[in-house]
Amino acid sequence: MDRRRACEVMGPQGLMLSLTLLLFLGDAALGAAPWRPCTEHGAPARLGRLVKGAAGSVVMEEEEVTREGSHVEIKDSPASADLLPLDFLSRVLPQGGRPVKGVRLVQDGGARGVQFSSGPQRALSFPSSQIFVNCQHFPAEFSVVVTMKVDRIAPKTSEYIFAMVREDGNLLLGLKFSKERLHLLYQGSEGRERLTFRRVQLANGHWHTLVLALSGHHATLTVDCGLPLELVQKKSFPADLNTGGSRIYVGNRKRWKGVFSGLLRQLVLIPGSDATPRICPSSNPRLAELAVPAVLGQLPVVPPGNDVLLPPYESEVRVTLGSHLSCTGTEKGQLWFDTLKRGLFLCDGASWLPMLQERERLDYVDDHQDIFTSSETYDIEVFQVPSMGLFAAMAHHSSRPGSGIYRWTDGRFQLYQNISTCEAVAWKHFIVGRKVFLAVSNSKGLVEGAPEVSVIYKWSFKKLKFVRYQTLETYSARDWEAFQINNESFLAVANHRKDGNHNINSVIYKWNPGTKAFEVNQTLLTSGAYDWEFFTIGPYHFLAVANAFDGLSTYIDSTIYIWLRGTFQPFQTIRTLGATDWEMFRIGDRYFLAVANGHMLYDRRPSLYAINSTIYELDMVTQMFITFQNIGTYSAVDWEFFTIGDEKFLVVANSYDGTTYSLNSVIYRWQGYEGFIPVHRLPTIGCSDWEFFSSSEGSYLIYSSARQPLSKVFKLKTN
Repeated sequence: MDRRRACEVMGPQGLMLSLTLLLFLGDAALGAAPWRPCTEHGAPARLGRLVKGAAGSVVMEEEEVTREGSHVEIKDSPASADLLPLDFLSRVLPQGGRPVKGVRLVQDGGARGVQFSSGPQRALSFPSSQIFVNCQHFPAEFSVVVTMKVDRIAPKTSEYIFAMVREDGNLLLGLKFSKERLHLLYQGSEGRERLTFRRVQLANGHWHTLVLALSGHHATLTVDCGLPLELVQKKSFPADLNTGGSRIYVGNRKRWKGVFSGLLRQLVLIPGSDATPRICPSSNPRLAELAVPAVLGQLPVVPPGNDVLLPPYESEVRVTLGSHLSCTGTEKGQLWFDTLKRGLFLCDGASWLPMLQERERLDYVDDHQDIFTSSETYDIEVFQVPSMGLFAAMAHHSSRPGSGIYRWTDGRFQLYQNISTCEAVAWKHFIVGRKVFLAVSNSKGLVEGAPEVSVIYKWSFKKLKFVRYQTLETYSARDWEAFQINNESFLAVANHRKDGNHNINSVIYKWNPGTKAFEVNQTLLTSGAYDWEFFTIGPYHFLAVANAFDGLSTYIDSTIYIWLRGTFQPFQTIRTLGATDWEMFRIGDRYFLAVANGHMLYDRRPSLYAINSTIYELDMVTQMFITFQNIGTYSAVDWEFFTIGDEKFLVVANSYDGTTYSLNSVIYRWQGYEGFIPVHRLPTIGCSDWEFFSSSEGSYLIYSSARQPLSKVFKLKTN
């Protein structure tokens, strides 16, 4: 393994995968002096000014900007030094074991948080005068650190993290969030003002810590120690916001509407301080700490092998027996013993969480079915059609009778539909709204000299088959990739070659809800593109292309793109050898990318097919993918990641060693520090693709052959 060699980076120089909320205005060290937000004459004191880094990009008024390689800092002034953080959350938590109505301490995701369970309570607030001691003006520059976890939030609703409210109920200042936005509301000179950061997803079931920086006209939001977003306001934050006679409410704004429904772990105000460098970088940026209340700082002792925190009170427990049960809000808190899997599960209102379960382990692989096809097969796509069950689309080389759609019936695949294709190379299944689609990559025109056209088919629930929906001109297309960003649907095609030229544009299409069709959204220059792989890490979206040949050599760069400002931009390049496939997977909190290298051809040297394919891991320090493990392969054309019980596996499609197509394809098992080790070798002939799938009968692997009209299904036997 080589963890030291870093790959060349292009584009943004930052990627952190957590969410930290800081409302920051100023820069002061934590010290022992009390906070003095006002001058001797009672006027509010500005504790610093926001200065943009020289490398920052242009800030657009009222627009979000992700700044590359830049930073925001606040220059110290004498007034900003040695200011104490003010812990809001500790002021509403139980003291000395005394219970507080509406407050529960809950352990979730490896951390403790506070849950407010009974709406707005006066006990969950305190007078602003407790912290605004020297004068009643709110500081013009400050920081607020928030760590929170929210599972979900209904559309068009919002919840308050905290609010400062006058006795008459008027809001002075409040911080709230909705499904994809974060809002800061405050009372300005001409009425209520609102500062909104868009495309910020907090209600996704993960812990997050946010950074919102506000100083004068500038506001910056950093998500989980990641790349900052910046807004420039037309009006600066008021320097004379009077807090007299107000109270600070935690998790609400003195109303039932907008009560915080999740877990709150940290809520700290820091006058005149930018807390970002104090908590970032962090080994766990989602739970980065500045001032966590002591009662939340340590987790209770949990018996080894048991992640369930037993409540300190008795409750009614019912255990239901059976092989399959639904888990909804009605069953929340109930136990279910699965008589088939021999496991005990707890319903959390959405899914069954394992408490005690016999661990399933892969024992051996057994021949299950031989599928004799009309011709050689280059790709298999396994998918579900609602109310119809499991299907497999096979891309056959022969144009007659074309490619086959197979349906899983009684534990075996049976031919269901033939679709006319032209030397099909790949299929891709995807859903837009309620529409079920299949896109085929055709690598040849219908007749000699005719344009190459790839086709999108739509499932007809009336005819119970796929029908032609849309055609798109492609060039020796090798792959389709479908994905969604911000509820918008995209489709990317890997164009391999046009009239002998491999350096051509591949195209990203976007679904137009008005025309109900895919339209060109962006083109990217690729070199013999073979595969697209879309993946998401935290709030960031990536698209990796496997470039196979530039017309002279296969020893070329493949590129990882990142989604920024509505387009994909280069993020990192990795040198590959005739790359044919990318496979992204996650193990715990680690992210990996595996490339299948198919062919070494460069500098007039003999062609090599027995070469290394490589697994890369996202390194949080260098913030890019670096080499994790090299695995010897034979003209590899596909990786497939799958899980059996708690075990993780990779299977590679070995297709050719320079002499023969009859080779073993290998299943590798994850061994932690040792990486992936070979555990099973499966005889294949010109293996072109692997797909993992599960049904009520068990777990399976299916492979296709590009050299003979035979595909095989293997059943994974477990013990």
